[in-house]
Amino acid sequence: MNGRDAVVLLSGGLDSATTLAIARGQGYRCHALSFAYGQRHDAELAAARRIAAAQGVAQHKVVTLSLDEIGGSALTDPAIAVPERPSEGIPPTYVPARNTVFLAIALGWAEVLGARDLFIGVNAVDYSGYPDCRPAFIEAFERLAQVATKAGVEGERWRIHAPLIHLSKAEIIRRGTAMGVDYALTVSCYQADPHGRACGHCDACRLRRQGFQEAGVPDPTVYAPKGD
Repeated sequence: MNGRDAVVLLSGGLDSATTLAIARGQGYRCHALSFAYGQRHDAELAAARRIAAAQGVAQHKVVTLSLDEIGGSALTDPAIAVPERPSEGIPPTYVPARNTVFLAIALGWAEVLGARDLFIGVNAVDYSGYPDCRPAFIEAFERLAQVATKAGVEGERWRIHAPLIHLSKAEIIRRGTAMGVDYALTVSCYQADPHGRACGHCDACRLRRQGFQEAGVPDPTVYAPKGD
């Protein structure tokens, strides 16, 4: 243990599970933070709880938000279809300001805990074009933390860790597998069914399946039967 506390954003997906394992491997005492933000399904929150328990976090907090009140995303508005083919530009699954909101709440909780390290599993290589998954966003938020908090203006250093940001999905899977991450516990699908079974068609499913194939690691994803 390095003796420091950290807040780790835990969505229940493959990337956040790997990020949590990395933080723990670096000796942090991890406080996992998940959000019920009005997303299409609860399966990812069930996955987050499984991952938090399996990795032995200090505590796991689930905060309820209502991003579905503003909509604008296929993940929060059922009237917007989840695309089943790669799209040009930023796709409809982008949730407006989601990572900004999530990191802001994580920053507040971290300040209460006395933690100065936040971990987020964003990725700028095998990703869907989201602006809040890019290095520029992470760097800007870290600067913001220095001027937006009591701890920051009193001279303490905030660090926003994005250990996956330059890794491919296959590299992430290999790294997590080496650390013993159980990917069978995770849910990545944008429209998983109530049992957590993946659709196999959305962008998240495509990237996940391709990642396991390229990593040479068996894919533990459970897919919903066609026609269900």
